[in-house]
Amino acid sequence: MGYMQEARENHVKKKVEEALRSKMKQKALKECDEYTSKYAQCAAGKTLSIVWQCRKQAKELNDCLHQFTNDAVLEEMKKEYTLQENHRGSARSRVD
Repeated sequence: MGYMQEARENHVKKKVEEALRSKMKQKALKECDEYTSKYAQCAAGKTLSIVWQCRKQAKELNDCLHQFTNDAVLEEMKKEYTLQENHRGSARSRVD
């Protein structure tokens, strides 16, 4: 494999990982919408006092988000993506 081809594949891999991370974050925000709303309600009209007055809501939100945005979740998404790509590749080769 040539340097240019390897660099191109690494670039594609990074783009795929960025897309998977974005998808993971979107799902987390959707799943944690209840906690996001609670935090937003607490934070409304506050400035610096958010830090101590909304600590409980912030922790709940962060705990929820972490369930859906961690390395294990990302690795699982990568595996699913790889399986889908392999399936598409084998389907394409049967058609060709």
